[in-house]
Amino acid sequence: MKIVVLAGGLSTERNVSLVSGTGVCRALREKGHQAILVDMFMGLEQYEGDLKDIFDAPDGLCSDVRVESTAPDLEAVRRSRKDQSPSILGKDVLTVCTMADMVFLALHGACGEDGRMQATLDLLGVPYTGSGYIGSGMAMDKSITKRFLDAEHIRSAPWRDVIYCEEDIPRLVEELEVPCAVKIVNGGSSIGVELPDTKEELEKALRNILRYGNHVIVEKKIKGRELTVAVLGDTYLPAVEIVPASDYFDYEAKYQSGGAKEVCPAPIDDAVWHEMGEMALRLHRALGLSVYSRTDFLLDEEGRPWCLEVNTLPGMTSTSLVPQEAAAVGISYGDLCETVVQESLKARKAERE
Repeated sequence: MKIVVLAGGLSTERNVSLVSGTGVCRALREKGHQAILVDMFMGLEQYEGDLKDIFDAPDGLCSDVRVESTAPDLEAVRRSRKDQSPSILGKDVLTVCTMADMVFLALHGACGEDGRMQATLDLLGVPYTGSGYIGSGMAMDKSITKRFLDAEHIRSAPWRDVIYCEEDIPRLVEELEVPCAVKIVNGGSSIGVELPDTKEELEKALRNILRYGNHVIVEKKIKGRELTVAVLGDTYLPAVEIVPASDYFDYEAKYQSGGAKEVCPAPIDDAVWHEMGEMALRLHRALGLSVYSRTDFLLDEEGRPWCLEVNTLPGMTSTSLVPQEAAAVGISYGDLCETVVQESLKARKAERE
């Protein structure tokens, strides 16, 4: 098949997305597909050939990319594009997507995980991977996800929905309890997340997060082991435990060598794994997700899992968490990418019927 692997974009997870997309593109090419990597935001500004020949481009337009220790400067990315229009879609992105049999969404964060790209491709009649636009949009919003967790009686930390501005911070510092977790509702890769233990830290956290937006959830801080469970198709995979080298599994710990140790399958009782797996499945189904997702948990000292959030387009480098879980049940990275493609074709067909 002719497959566009759409990555990059203009979210704080841009670089992570490009690494995922490169891995997926090369794996699909090894499977015999005519796959090409396209940066959603930069588009095909650097492509000099005839567009009709683009699926024959050497190495699928892939290049060597890596994730830096800090999130990308999105304003610098904006300035680097020749087209200075406000469009998030770069040169020829939609055109080349309509030429493809399938678009593999390797996007992360607000640029492609929030349902807008899925809705665009639906309007164009182009099949794509993963969940549809409604489920994607709801899952991307932590406030909406928390409401589904409550409705489904899935254990999660007590929380409060907060929309605020600079002038509200003194009042919120008095009202909110610490220690707590403050999270921007549409963030990812631990960007826009603060974990204050004191009122002074809370005030600083609320000011810091305004850089990313003014809508947050504030949760009671749960201390425990960090685990994640993926759903693939209609079943869940073995859990992974993430052991950060530092106190917190932040952006740098997630993507820099030595930042964290990942253990798969996680060293937990089968009963705990099954409990988390069933919770992940219930949330996946409640939100109307399809094909695959990854749900994150904290396991407290009493062995109780607390659900944090669900990711509809989780990282897909060969060493990412979902590929590790798949490998634990004998599914290779290339086979996982192929499974996502084939199951997504079935999901899109079912949506049309």
